[in-house]
Amino acid sequence: MNELPRLNTLAYLGLWLAIAAGLILMRMLPLSSGQGGWPAPDVLLALTLAWVLRRPTQLPAPVIALVFLVEDLFLMRPPGLWALTVLVGTEFLRRRQSVVRELNLMLEWGMVAAVITAMFFAYRMGLAIVIAPRAPLDLSLMQLVFTVLVYPLVVWGLQNVLRVRKPATGELDELGRKL
Repeated sequence: MNELPRLNTLAYLGLWLAIAAGLILMRMLPLSSGQGGWPAPDVLLALTLAWVLRRPTQLPAPVIALVFLVEDLFLMRPPGLWALTVLVGTEFLRRRQSVVRELNLMLEWGMVAAVITAMFFAYRMGLAIVIAPRAPLDLSLMQLVFTVLVYPLVVWGLQNVLRVRKPATGELDELGRKL
């Protein structure tokens, strides 16, 4: 009976990995009509940040780093730079999970927007330091804005469709520790 919560955690980790694989595959597919268009939001980033704020034990840091490293490789970005940036951002939010539990969605959204903004600018600075090609600033800013705007929709889907919610006050994890 003690193994049931651990299986639940592994099931949710597997679900996140399957969603991440699907989102990476969708970004690789040539779905555009050829003309320039609007940049798509980074739904995988929004999903990861929302999931870490709700159930931080379900997404270990090495798994997050590995998935975003694989995304870097598939999307032909400098390997590891975005993965490191996402890892720092998720760990920053993971440490503040107990504070965010008490916040409403608007305040949480503001905090996540600030973290996403810092991550995007840190990534662009890293690309500038190593003199790697970068997307135009206006397209990067549009992707940043769209990613921030899609965050509440991702939270809604995470809570209502996947049933990943913030822990209730006094809720215990699988090891009996207070969440």
